[in-house]
Amino acid sequence: MPLALLGFAMIVVFMGLIMAKKLSPFTSLILVPIVFGLLAGYGWDTLKYAMDGIKDVASTFAMMTFAILYFGVMLTAGMFDPMVDKVVSWCKGDPLKVLVGTAVLAAFVSLDGDGTTTVMICCTAMIPIYNRLKIKKIYLANLIILQNCIMNLIPWGGPTARVMSVMNLDAGEILAPLVPGMALSALYVIGVSYYLGLKERKRLGVTKDVSYTVNKVEVSDEEKAWKRPKLIIFNLILTAAIIAALIMGLASSAILFGVGTAIALLVNYPKNKVQRNVISSIAPDMINVIMMVLGAGVLMGVLNGPEDAGMSNAIAQFLVSVIPESMGRFFAVVIAVVSAPGTYLLNNDAFYYGVLPPLAATAQAYGFTDLQVGFAALMGQAFHFLSPLVPFIYLLMDKTEITLAEYQGYIFKWCIGIFVIFMGMGLALGYLPIL
Repeated sequence: MPLALLGFAMIVVFMGLIMAKKLSPFTSLILVPIVFGLLAGYGWDTLKYAMDGIKDVASTFAMMTFAILYFGVMLTAGMFDPMVDKVVSWCKGDPLKVLVGTAVLAAFVSLDGDGTTTVMICCTAMIPIYNRLKIKKIYLANLIILQNCIMNLIPWGGPTARVMSVMNLDAGEILAPLVPGMALSALYVIGVSYYLGLKERKRLGVTKDVSYTVNKVEVSDEEKAWKRPKLIIFNLILTAAIIAALIMGLASSAILFGVGTAIALLVNYPKNKVQRNVISSIAPDMINVIMMVLGAGVLMGVLNGPEDAGMSNAIAQFLVSVIPESMGRFFAVVIAVVSAPGTYLLNNDAFYYGVLPPLAATAQAYGFTDLQVGFAALMGQAFHFLSPLVPFIYLLMDKTEITLAEYQGYIFKWCIGIFVIFMGMGLALGYLPIL
């Protein structure tokens, strides 16, 4: 029990220091878990567990490094310029069209099941438009996260794949009950984008009957020299090939973006000096994000601690123990509710491999099926991307220039809508039965 309390306290202190702006997110990610690891009695092993956490995010680290480089090169070369110009021209200064378009784009891009890819594609394509029209970029972050948390439930997404393995379900079984909620939630997000678009119209003084000319963003002479308008088709084909390979699972995302970056640099900037200058221009944003990913690794590593005896495992046992037996006939709903704080406080591996098995065993004793338990356990994904343990959200915050407090405070209320939709569909269709 003390370990569980320390685990909860560590997350609360971490969030409190950031929201009170007493520490930067990076320093808090590093120092807070180290202190709590020592309080937990780990001693010098605290540093070992921190290193284990960094190793666990190594693939994410590599993927983000190459993805940021790749899309940075594409942006520098001007691959998105024609699309941005056409979208701005079509929107005619109307933020409503931009925000609805963002929601649709985020939904389609999220189908690859990877949050980092979604952030890079959507932000690289849309931020120049948001900048030109002066639309609030927290709306961009909001729409990306809402659509991604929905589409992340596809079978090749992380949480669903874990549930399938734990509950012995196949893709078709678990996807069927999820599809109605996913479709309705995606429409809900488009509705949110429409509402936000109306708000931005009012704030910016834009009416649907008036067209506005949006001035192009001024770029330096060096940036103009880096544009490669004659290579736009090649760059589009290369990008499409990488995304297709990602969806088909032909290789790891880190390798695909690494190879893509090498090809993009070789073709667009064959001279070594120009390559170095282009990479140097991208590096500052990349370093900020990578630092946050490594910091998140330290937090996860110390939270997990020694195998089967760390704070993460203690939290899992605590969550299971607090559920009274009298709630037996409502146990599917209980699992759905528990999955919300569970997937926020723990990473997906810890929750689905640590918390779900004992919950599932209890639910099965009450008469619930594997499918009902698996479906219920996925409900909390509506809030999972608010967790500071999700590495790619630091990339999103960096791109949209918002803080963790702003990110969580604003997006949380919209996540409630998705949670309610999934719960409602589950209850209505019998996938969250009350026995």
